[in-house]
Amino acid sequence: MRLWIISIATLFVFTTALPVLAGTAHQAGEGHHEGSHKAGMDHGSGHGMTEGMKSESSMAGMKTFKHEAVVDGIRAEFQVMSLAGMNMTDPEGRTHHIMVKLDREGMDHPITDAVGKIKVIAPDKQEQTGVLKHYGDMMAANFTFGAPGKYGVICLFKENGEKHVVKFWYPHEE
Repeated sequence: MRLWIISIATLFVFTTALPVLAGTAHQAGEGHHEGSHKAGMDHGSGHGMTEGMKSESSMAGMKTFKHEAVVDGIRAEFQVMSLAGMNMTDPEGRTHHIMVKLDREGMDHPITDAVGKIKVIAPDKQEQTGVLKHYGDMMAANFTFGAPGKYGVICLFKENGEKHVVKFWYPHEE
């Protein structure tokens, strides 16, 4: 289990550092809308939500989908990755890993005391919910992405007694 956590943390650091080293990093937030666009999902409460970067990067044949959003002054950085591409398996047969890193906008200080869950809605309207588990300065849960199509991802997290919601589309291709 410890090796799995270290592997995920190492992969997360490597995949977030790669775009910076390649000079393709973008910032999302108020006044930083270059290259960003709305996800097309209703964001519910509308609490100061700013959509950010969506991209796919490929590292050694593994595709990583990234999404950034700012809600109520908290930046949420998501990554969706195939477990098989990470040479990992899930005991319950799930296929993908969704990670989220939270920090206050403008600060390089991760929020580590948040709790949350993610709901994934498949193109056929089937729903999955996963409780986010802490892995160092990030949280993650595993899901099954079967048929290709747009999957709705809804992340609800609570920090300092306040609830926050981030929604986005994940375009799954097999």
